[in-house]
Amino acid sequence: MRYHPLSETDRRDMLATIGVANVEALYADAPASTVLEEPLDLPRHKSEVEVERILSRLSARNMSAGRVPFFLGAGAYKHHVPASVDHLIQRSEFLTSYTPYQPEISQGTLQYLFEFQTQVALLTGMDVANASMYDGSTATAEAVLMAHRLTRRRKALLSGGLHPHYAEVVRTVSRLAEDDVVRMPPDILGAEDLIGKIDDSLSCVVVQTPDFFGNLRGLAAIGEACRKHGALLIAVFTEAVSLGLLASPGAMGADIVVGEGQSIGNALNFGGPYVGLFATRHDYVRQMPGRLAGESVDADGRRSYVLTLSTREQHIRRDKATSNICTNSGLCALAFTIHMTLLGEAGLRKLAKLNHANAVALAGMLEKLPKVDVLNKSFFNEFTVRVNGDAASLVEKMAAKGVLAGVPVSRLLPNAGLDDLLLVASTEINTHEDRAAFVAALEETL
Repeated sequence: MRYHPLSETDRRDMLATIGVANVEALYADAPASTVLEEPLDLPRHKSEVEVERILSRLSARNMSAGRVPFFLGAGAYKHHVPASVDHLIQRSEFLTSYTPYQPEISQGTLQYLFEFQTQVALLTGMDVANASMYDGSTATAEAVLMAHRLTRRRKALLSGGLHPHYAEVVRTVSRLAEDDVVRMPPDILGAEDLIGKIDDSLSCVVVQTPDFFGNLRGLAAIGEACRKHGALLIAVFTEAVSLGLLASPGAMGADIVVGEGQSIGNALNFGGPYVGLFATRHDYVRQMPGRLAGESVDADGRRSYVLTLSTREQHIRRDKATSNICTNSGLCALAFTIHMTLLGEAGLRKLAKLNHANAVALAGMLEKLPKVDVLNKSFFNEFTVRVNGDAASLVEKMAAKGVLAGVPVSRLLPNAGLDDLLLVASTEINTHEDRAAFVAALEETL
């Protein structure tokens, strides 16, 4: 297809249609300081060798996750990914696959999606899972929209322990649909009274466990209160490895379970792409967004796989689409599936126990420091500490000492009066030497 740029007439017609005088008017809401008055002062062209050297120098200024003791989490976790995962996903049968619009020639893709869905359903304790979403935050927003459709109500209650970015994505999507969102204040200790806020106006209650501050949350009583008032309980997680050790959200009464699958099979990837997990009960499957691979038989009675119950925007039931999601995180879902297969049930449980043990060991060492308070009563592999002073400054000073100490809460919740709180995560990659380096750097800095 040939590319034809817009003409001046095209631009005038488009501006007139949307009712603005010129292109500058489109950016009226952007702060003036962010709008360029003239083109960037970029250097002249360089040779490939020169560009490589320049970019290498810039890259060397970063402190990468693999070079130093690393304790960052807050929704994205550094785990060991076996080399076999990366090797297998790069096979041409998978790496070149896009969307299985033609199931008859995409049986391999459909089969691994079917297996991925099975793994997610088992992990979450739910009846059925879809073939993945973009990431945990968009999966959460889709879950809220699904709850609205099922209950015919348009008001969601978000826990104060929900990841701030997830809450913002829900609010953004809800604002466009003119739905109502009630967000509880930040819940540092996991002690908020959600049940007291549940009434007949709500379509759903969204609770994260382990929550943003690392607290483990019981869901059974909240689920019971939701059912009493005709609302749905949406359980969220950002650390999929925790499901190898904790009670599944489905077992605690969740109606929809969503979360981030990055921790299994996927590296940090500079913040993406990630893989959103989405599961629900069988009764709600026809309102589940995204694609769903099912098992069937072909004309000769042989086992085969098909896309089913997919009321996506791109499919023929466009007017009945449950979502405008155009595809799924296919390659990331495949990496998740391969890593889960390699681990097996026993391996995942062992990995989860190792994560928890490392975090407990670190928390125990930090509790002995006079100017540090570990706030959590329970946690999986991440917890919140209160430090003496500004946590963001502390992290910068510790980075200068070669330790990436954690994520300041103020970075994700600015202007909330939580400047002295630090989120600390410890996974299976952290050794005793890493923990000792963390404590030593912290003692020197405080």
